[in-house]
Amino acid sequence: MDKEKVEELKIQLQQLLKETQEFVRKIPPPQLYAAIGVVVFTVLFFLVIRLFKRRSSNTILLTGLSGSGKTVLFYQLRDGSSHQGTVTSMEPNEGTSVLHSETSKGNALYFLEKGKIKPVHIVDVPGHSRLRPKLDEFLSQAAGIVFVVDAVEFLPNVRAASEYLYDILTKARVVKKKIPLLILCNKVDKVTAHTKDFIRRQLEKEIDKLRASRTALSSADITNEFSLGVPGEAFAFSQCQNKVTVAEASGLRSDISQLEQFIREYVKA
Repeated sequence: MDKEKVEELKIQLQQLLKETQEFVRKIPPPQLYAAIGVVVFTVLFFLVIRLFKRRSSNTILLTGLSGSGKTVLFYQLRDGSSHQGTVTSMEPNEGTSVLHSETSKGNALYFLEKGKIKPVHIVDVPGHSRLRPKLDEFLSQAAGIVFVVDAVEFLPNVRAASEYLYDILTKARVVKKKIPLLILCNKVDKVTAHTKDFIRRQLEKEIDKLRASRTALSSADITNEFSLGVPGEAFAFSQCQNKVTVAEASGLRSDISQLEQFIREYVKA
């Protein structure tokens, strides 16, 4: 009985194909070409719209270990307010506005009204290990990621920071979309703070060790990850498929110009 149904279905499909071919032959060439042109134009139009939407994303994600100063930076960017001490976030802080430094310019509000300055949607993702999966909720709309590092307490936390950074850099969405990432060394105003070059080198060394240990795992355990670096070579951030840069900041001293520059590079004003 099943074979009879299959044969009957094949006959019907053949008849439908034959009727379609006959119908197409009856269409005058100019009309046929015009119809094909409309279809091609429509497909290209939607592809361009999709690419435009992807490129015009205005979301910047702030992430990193707890205590690195993400939330202080979030408020500095949003309204310039100063938060003394450590501000612990248990839920993502998010808001959309023009960068605070831009509102201090005399003509900023005029340009905002005219649509000349694009507001930035900033999301401060909690750094606690149990809350980090919340980052995935925002990756689809991210124009850039800022990974905040405590430049003072860096060495005691270098392993944990490297593991978290490794996880981000190997996420499929980050790799496929080539989401740019800024490693922001915060609290550099402190005398005991490490330099950004030192932090970069140490992170690269730790990630190189992680890459070797993770590669040793069975492929079943890493199916959701992309590999990092070039086989047989020491890892460097320049080998990543997405652009990775390093900068410095001091949230409590409102010295965040390099962070703002990164944001405006990927969320055009």
